[in-house]
Amino acid sequence: MAENKKLHIVQTVKEYGNRLFGFIRGKVNTDEDAEDILQDVWYQLSNTSATDTIEQLSGWLFTVARNKITDKYRKQKPALIDDIFSDDEDDDMPFTDILLATEDHPEANNLKALFWEELMAALEELPDAQKEVFVLNELEDMTLQQIADKKGENIKTIISRKRYAVQHLRKRLQYLYNDLLDY
Repeated sequence: MAENKKLHIVQTVKEYGNRLFGFIRGKVNTDEDAEDILQDVWYQLSNTSATDTIEQLSGWLFTVARNKITDKYRKQKPALIDDIFSDDEDDDMPFTDILLATEDHPEANNLKALFWEELMAALEELPDAQKEVFVLNELEDMTLQQIADKKGENIKTIISRKRYAVQHLRKRLQYLYNDLLDY
């Protein structure tokens, strides 16, 4: 019986593997994400006790894949101020360390003052709703869920507003970050 299940799963992987991967890949950012989700789908299939009783196997597989994609996006961490200037390199001095440093160094103080001035100017360019979410989340340390509850809005709306704010700030303040790296 276990041998029959193995054979059934191997046949299913051969029959649906490429189509399922293409479906998933069209909905995620990278091949690696698609491969991870596909692996989760196969894992769930292998843990299903009665694979023979699934009437529409293709429908079941694509539904599981869609659910796994949704789960992946729900688990994604919202953008933080560190992400505004993240360039996936290990810098000698991280961006936030400079901005939040308490040492009394004239050049560092000037740089911090310039950054905060530019940040506030960039925030003023945002729509009020985006600005409010960014300020509450980043500067007042409220979680996105707390903001959603406070405003009586859907968490996805709050996440979207934060994302747009971060994208704007990233573009607007990139020159400052480039200067900071040369510092």
